Amino acid sequence: MQNTLYYQNAFIEYLEKFSKVHEPKNLYEPINYILKLGGKRLRPVLTLMTAEVFNYDYKKALDAALSIEVFHNFSLVHDDIMDDAPLRRGEETVHEKWDVNTAILSGDAMLIMAYQLFENYDPETFQALAKLFSKTALEVCEGQQYDVDFETRDDVTINEYLKMIEYKTAVLVGAAMKMGAIVAKASTEDQNRIYEFGRLLGIAFQLQDDYLDAFGNPETFGKQVGGDIIENKKTYLYLKAIAVLEASEKKQIEQLFSVSLEDNYDKIETVKEFFIKSGSAEATKKEIENYTKKAFDVLEVLNISKEKKTILKQFGNTLMTRKV
Repeated sequence: MQNTLYYQNAFIEYLEKFSKVHEPKNLYEPINYILKLGGKRLRPVLTLMTAEVFNYDYKKALDAALSIEVFHNFSLVHDDIMDDAPLRRGEETVHEKWDVNTAILSGDAMLIMAYQLFENYDPETFQALAKLFSKTALEVCEGQQYDVDFETRDDVTINEYLKMIEYKTAVLVGAAMKMGAIVAKASTEDQNRIYEFGRLLGIAFQLQDDYLDAFGNPETFGKQVGGDIIENKKTYLYLKAIAVLEASEKKQIEQLFSVSLEDNYDKIETVKEFFIKSGSAEATKKEIENYTKKAFDVLEVLNISKEKKTILKQFGNTLMTRKV
């Protein structure tokens, strides 16, 4: 097996060949723009890595890896429109650089392109990939709707929030790994186990993302720090805080999460103070560790070598200590 950087470079090289200029340019230029903005390439790397975990040539999983990355970026284009986000990976979002209509249409095209990539596999693999992909894509949409709904609800529970991030983020991580296993023709049992490993790691990943949104370095995080606070998103940090704060403080933070302001600096700083004071910042870090451990427990029953289990654990640990 290779290291993460090797898979990243191999994928980026393949992506360069995929990102060709087509007509009409106003449809395809935004697609090439978002795909080349960078990012961690987490999902395609996991697809390639998983193929080799099950003793298969990672190159034969490149189309599946590209499909998951195209779909992920499609969802980001539409998410950024819904959130009215100005930045993505430190650069202008597609709807800001072009316009909303262009971003919607280019995003739609990306979804279709993601499915097209499965056509390069044999019928049995194609069917398995498409079935998993359709299930996952629908769950991502459900997760996004939960996320939107939660913004106007004041009774969101921690369990509801965890379900939302599972659907919005974690199932795609699980799917990325299962796709690698499907291409490698691993057993159904191992396909499901590696999916579960990815799903649990995905929940930990999103909790880490929530934490970095509040406490990350804007120069390395690549997104607007405090964006969730500005959007009044009831993250794990928020839900844990209101569960323990005194009545007057709880009322204050709830009030802050009920308004939209022109200048959000004071709002962000005040909310972060509540997150620290209440212990929710520390509780979030512990929950990240909890889900990472659950993911590692799944590895114990996978039919792969001890060496490969160690590599997957190292990858998970690196993911959970990231700053971006």
